[in-house]
Amino acid sequence: MKHFQRLQLAAAALAVGLSFSVTAASAAGPAAAAATSASPSVVLVHGAFADGSDWAKVIPLLQAKGVNVVSVQNPLTSLEDDVAAAKRAIDAQPGKVVLVGHSWGGTVITEAGGNDKVASLVYVAAFAPDAGQNSGELGKDYPAPPGSAHIAADASGFLRLTPEGMSKHFAQDLPAATTRVMAVTQGAIQAKAFEQKVSAAAWKTRPSWYIVSSADHMIQPALQRDMAKRIGAHVTTLNTSHVPQQSQPAKVAEVILDAVRQSK
Repeated sequence: MKHFQRLQLAAAALAVGLSFSVTAASAAGPAAAAATSASPSVVLVHGAFADGSDWAKVIPLLQAKGVNVVSVQNPLTSLEDDVAAAKRAIDAQPGKVVLVGHSWGGTVITEAGGNDKVASLVYVAAFAPDAGQNSGELGKDYPAPPGSAHIAADASGFLRLTPEGMSKHFAQDLPAATTRVMAVTQGAIQAKAFEQKVSAAAWKTRPSWYIVSSADHMIQPALQRDMAKRIGAHVTTLNTSHVPQQSQPAKVAEVILDAVRQSK
């Protein structure tokens, strides 16, 4: 009988403890959510000949600062499809968003950045078209970048970068072992995407940051500087290949964090 009474008392104590835990968690929940949403999330948009892992070195640096970060996986089938993927990621965030685009991803964020949740834009060696422009026409007044000679199309109109193009022109400042992996994991992009025009330019209504890659073989550095000037961006110049997020991730992360701090 005494044993049964002890079991009853233990059960009652456990019930009280559980009730207290649930109440405390319920009270803390909204506060925790508010704290999370107070700082903008970062949505990363990769470019052509890459995938979401292109940001693998930057992501932990942002997370170490308590930033909620998501890397989009672009289908690379059309501008419309990539914009839709970015918008889904933006809509899924708890509050404001700093939208980051690399290379082709710059065209994507220029269109997708019109979302009301987007507080600012960060272009990383990226296209920054105006409304009514497409990516392909942006470089028409500049010499063809060396890497463009190493892009090959398949029978379905998808473009890939050759292994030589990846190692010598896309990411020439990365180890050969790394570029060999990048060459076989790259995302092929439908060629028609570069001909599709953006309907609006989010940089006209959002503060922007731009990282110029001064040793870029894929988008002429002079074009990058001119685009950054046209959009009125805060400019950082890095002596890197087309992928500063891989060769100098700490400096790229710092630019993104600056946008986060100024977008609260």
